[in-house]
Amino acid sequence: MLENKQRFRHQSLQDCQSIQEMLDAIAKGIAKGELSFSDEDGEIRMNPRGLLDLKVTASEEDSRHRLEIRIAWQADEPLQAKEPLKVG
Repeated sequence: MLENKQRFRHQSLQDCQSIQEMLDAIAKGIAKGELSFSDEDGEIRMNPRGLLDLKVTASEEDSRHRLEIRIAWQADEPLQAKEPLKVG
């Protein structure tokens, strides 16, 4: 089986307005079925379709607050020729 891995990661300090704009852009991309992430280090394009797995985690520890949003889905795999079914 061929394995195709591509990863994009970006971390920066942003104000609330900038984060809201990014989340709005992500929501619009999900609605269109086309997401694109890029910065000076790289780019990745994704096509979310069908059922998406959503995980939201919120936590507080002393003065550190954290919100994590994870969205995952299974991409359509190209159909591969299979041996015909043999019953004997």
